[in-house]
Amino acid sequence: MMITYEWRGDFDNAALNALHADGLGYPVAATDWRARVGRHSLGWVCARQDGALAGFVNVAWDGGAHAFLLDTVVAPAYRSRGVGTSLVARAADGARAAGCAWLHVDFEEHLRPFYRDACGFEATAAGLIALRN
Repeated sequence: MMITYEWRGDFDNAALNALHADGLGYPVAATDWRARVGRHSLGWVCARQDGALAGFVNVAWDGGAHAFLLDTVVAPAYRSRGVGTSLVARAADGARAAGCAWLHVDFEEHLRPFYRDACGFEATAAGLIALRN
């Protein structure tokens, strides 16, 4: 199995919506990902096998030193094979090449081993305000 990775890789909305539904257990949405990343993202990384989208991560930014990982997803069939850590590593490379000094990520507690242990993120103090109930 040869997985390829591409910074700012081409994708279609239907494939990315299907990947998010499969990978995160959500119903298939009709999100216009191309418009969203075009407006708000420094870049993104697509993982593919034989042309099929196997994983994705979005890299938002503040236009300066800070980049933020969002929407990290790997199709269940490709998990536990290093695809997620490779997506994050390539996202970090893309943010570094763009001049960012920091890469941030927020995650749920069950993802701590992935982000902290496998990807090397350090713990930081942070805050959060819920804007919707």
